[in-house]
Amino acid sequence: MNRGRRWRNRGWVLFFLAPSAIPLVLFTVIPMVSSVWVSLHEWNLISAMKWVGLDNYTHLLTDDQTRSVFLHSLLYCLGYLPLVFVGGLGLALVLNQQLRGRSFFRAAYFLPVVTSWVVVALVWKWLLNPTNGLVNTILGAVGLPQPGWWTDPTWALPAVILSSAWKDLGFVMVIMLAGLQAIPSDVLEAATVDGAGAWQRFRRITFPLLSPSTFFVVIISLINGFQVFDQVYVMTGGGPQGASQVVVGQVYDLTFRYGRAGEASALSWLLFGVILIITAVQIRGQKRWVHYA
Repeated sequence: MNRGRRWRNRGWVLFFLAPSAIPLVLFTVIPMVSSVWVSLHEWNLISAMKWVGLDNYTHLLTDDQTRSVFLHSLLYCLGYLPLVFVGGLGLALVLNQQLRGRSFFRAAYFLPVVTSWVVVALVWKWLLNPTNGLVNTILGAVGLPQPGWWTDPTWALPAVILSSAWKDLGFVMVIMLAGLQAIPSDVLEAATVDGAGAWQRFRRITFPLLSPSTFFVVIISLINGFQVFDQVYVMTGGGPQGASQVVVGQVYDLTFRYGRAGEASALSWLLFGVILIITAVQIRGQKRWVHYA
């Protein structure tokens, strides 16, 4: 009797999980397993697959282009993360005050987060147009140099970083704002009574208590940063001269431009490995600096 009840309970559990589990298996688990199989073959998406074993991985690990795209993705993260974190934290600190129109500004800064990446990238491509873009017009009006932005190999990646940070400021702002509002007000009031200034309160109390929010923002931003694609594809297409090509862009080109789906699948699994290692290191290291109240 008890065994029959347990099986019925399991059946009901599976029944209620099915609407979510079936799409997860069909569109996530099966494609992931299939990509492992594809990575062990040579395939152009049309003809029959040819078994090559680990040759795709060996070729990628010794290919200069692979190192280049991973370096660009790393440089993107190194430029994007400080901008989006410092900017989002600054906005959160300001909009946590009792300001007139605070709700409006919170919504306005969050609006780019829910805007399509294609739209944002096209707008920034126009803003950073080297000939008649608004940014270069302003820079020229005040006598500053006017970079080539997405047409210049030196400035193409910074242009993508700038647009990405602008779009994601609102996301970081919301996370940090939630963290600020979770800090007990009596702790800050006690520090004020003890004579702590604004900077001391932020450095000794606010920022340490924001460490869980900081940890979440850093780990999510790095994961998303290594998977950057949309803005690169729309703004630069990986150019000029491959100066802004990133890992996911290379996966796309290998698959649909060069017909090397096996290498593309292998590259995607190498990217997965890099992200997994970085995430594991962060999770292990959080014990030293993340303080949960």
